[in-house]
Amino acid sequence: MNYSNIPVAQSIIGHCKVNGINNIIISPGSRNAPLTLSFTEDPFFDCFSIVDERCAAFFALGMAQNLQRPVALVCTSGSALLNYYPAIAEAFYSEIPLVVISADRPSYKIDIGDGQTIRQDHVYDRHIGYSANLRQDLIHATGRINRYRPEWLEGKDLKTEQELVDTFNHGELNKAFSIVIQNKLPVHVNVPFEEPLYDLEEMDLMLPDAIPAPMQNPLNLPDEVLDSWNNAEKKIVLVGVNHPNSISKDVLDTLGNDASVVVFTETTSNIHHPNFFNSIDSILAPIELSGSKHTLFENLRPDVLITVGGHVVSKKIKAFLREYTPKYHWHVGATKANDTFFCLGKHFEYSVNDFFRKLYDQNGKKSSPYFEKWNHVKLQYMKGRKLYLKKIPYSDFLVFDKLLQSIPKNYQLQLANSSTIRYTQLFELDPTLEVFCNRGTSGIDGSTSTAMGASVYNESPTLLITGDLSFFYDSNALWNDYIRSDFRIILINNGGGGIFRILPGRKDTEAYERFFETKHALKASQLCEMFHVGYSTADDGNSLEKALEEFYKPADLPKLLEVHTPRLINNKILTDYFHFISCKEY
Repeated sequence: MNYSNIPVAQSIIGHCKVNGINNIIISPGSRNAPLTLSFTEDPFFDCFSIVDERCAAFFALGMAQNLQRPVALVCTSGSALLNYYPAIAEAFYSEIPLVVISADRPSYKIDIGDGQTIRQDHVYDRHIGYSANLRQDLIHATGRINRYRPEWLEGKDLKTEQELVDTFNHGELNKAFSIVIQNKLPVHVNVPFEEPLYDLEEMDLMLPDAIPAPMQNPLNLPDEVLDSWNNAEKKIVLVGVNHPNSISKDVLDTLGNDASVVVFTETTSNIHHPNFFNSIDSILAPIELSGSKHTLFENLRPDVLITVGGHVVSKKIKAFLREYTPKYHWHVGATKANDTFFCLGKHFEYSVNDFFRKLYDQNGKKSSPYFEKWNHVKLQYMKGRKLYLKKIPYSDFLVFDKLLQSIPKNYQLQLANSSTIRYTQLFELDPTLEVFCNRGTSGIDGSTSTAMGASVYNESPTLLITGDLSFFYDSNALWNDYIRSDFRIILINNGGGGIFRILPGRKDTEAYERFFETKHALKASQLCEMFHVGYSTADDGNSLEKALEEFYKPADLPKLLEVHTPRLINNKILTDYFHFISCKEY
C-alpha cells in the first residue's frame, strides 16, 4: 500500500492501525497532507471529511461516545486545532476517547511571521489526558533542515540521529495511546512536517506492539464498608451520565427492591425500574417551597450516598447533598470520581455490577420505611403533573410532554443542553430509548454535530431535540455528507434563550432581551433548504400533533421539525409547575 514517505507519518498510521482506531475525521489542509494521504490510501481506515474543525471535533466526539472506543481527528496547522478545543474539553470531562492529531510547521518556522503558524505544542494542556509533541524527522527534507537549522546535523551521524527521533516519537505515541485506550481521555499528538508533503511510496507498514488491556485488581470490600451499608436505614444511589445497558438487570432489581434505598436517576442515566425516582427536581422543589423544609430535608438526608456514572444535571440534588451531607459518600466506577458534594470518602475503581453484587453478597437489604415514604411523594407529584398538563396552555412544558411521548421505541435520543435537557428531566421516557447529552462542560455548542457523529454507526435512527440557540450556533453541523435519511431533528424555537427568563433579573428591559435572552426572529427553513433537509413546522397543539404523524415516517432525506412556542409565558408555566405539585389540593 502507499503511505507518506515521512517516517513520523508512518509511525502515527501504524499506532492507529495496530490499536484498532479506524475512524478518522479529517479537516482539509495542506500541512496535514502526509496524514490525510496515508489514512485515505489504506482501506483499513474509514475517513470522514468535515470542513469546520469545531463541528468535526464534536462529530468525532459523538462517534466515540456511541462506539465507546477512540476516534481520531486530523487537522492542518495554525488556528485549525484551536477550533477543536470546545469538544476536547467536553471529551476530557465526559471521559470520551479522542486522538487529536495536529500537523505543525517545523519549530524553526514558528513565531517568524509565517502563515498558519501558532504555538501548537501543549495547547490543550489543562484539558487533555496527554500531549505528545513529536520530533521532526531528519532524513526527510534534509536540505531544508541543513539550511534553516544546520546545528541539528553538523558533525552528527544522520542515521543515528534519526534512530533517536524514531525512538522518542514511538515512546510518545505509546504514552498517548495508552492513556486514550485505558483512561478514556482525549490525547493530543502534535507532529511537525517539513515540505515536501505529498510524496508517497509503496511499502509494508511497520506496526508497533498494541497497547495491552488494563489489568483490574480483585474486588475486596472492607468490613467497615459492608457494615456501614448493612446498618444504614437511609441510602441514596444517585446515577449520573451512564452508558445504556452497562448496569445489569439483576443489579437494578436488587436496588429497586431494597426498602432502605432510594435510587435517583436522570434522563442520561439510561436505567429504568418502577421503583426508581427519575425526576429528582419534582421531589426536591416541593420541599424547597415547604414551610417545614428543614425537617423534610433531614428526613431525606441519606446515611450512605453511592454515586455512579458521570455528571449530574439536577442543581437541586447538588444543593441538597451539599447542605445535608451524608455520613458516607462512595463513588463506584473504573475511572475518575468527582467530589461533587464535598464529602467524597471512597472511590471504588471497579465495575458497577461487580460492586453491587459484592455489596449484597452478605445480605445488604435492611427493613426501612425510607423508600415507601418517598415513593408516596413520587406518586403524588406524578398525579399532580398529569393534572397540571390538562390546565396549561400551549407552551414549552406542554410541547415537551407531547414530543417525548411521540418518540418511537429503540431510538437514540440526543439532547441539547440548557432548557432542553432540563425539561426532559421532568418526564418519563420509554425505557428502550438510549439518551445522550454533552454534560461534561454542559455547553450549547456542538450538540447537532455530536448527534450526527453518534448516528453514523448506530443501529437505530437518531433524534436530536434542541433549542434554537444551540441549533443556530451549530448550524455548520449540517454541512457534511454523512447525515442519514433516518436522522431527525426537533427544534424548539422560542425566540431566544428561554431559560434565562427563569433566572433572576429584570425581564422587561431591552438590555436583558439583547444580552441575556438574545431575542431573535430566525427560522430554520432556509438552512434546511440549503443543506437538503426536509422541513416542517408547528406553532400550536393541533399543528404539532399533525406534524408528528408524518415526522418519523421513512423518507429519502433527513427531517427537521421546527416547533415555535410562546417566548413570554414559558418561564411562568415551568415555575408554576413546582408550586402546583407542592399543593396537596389538586
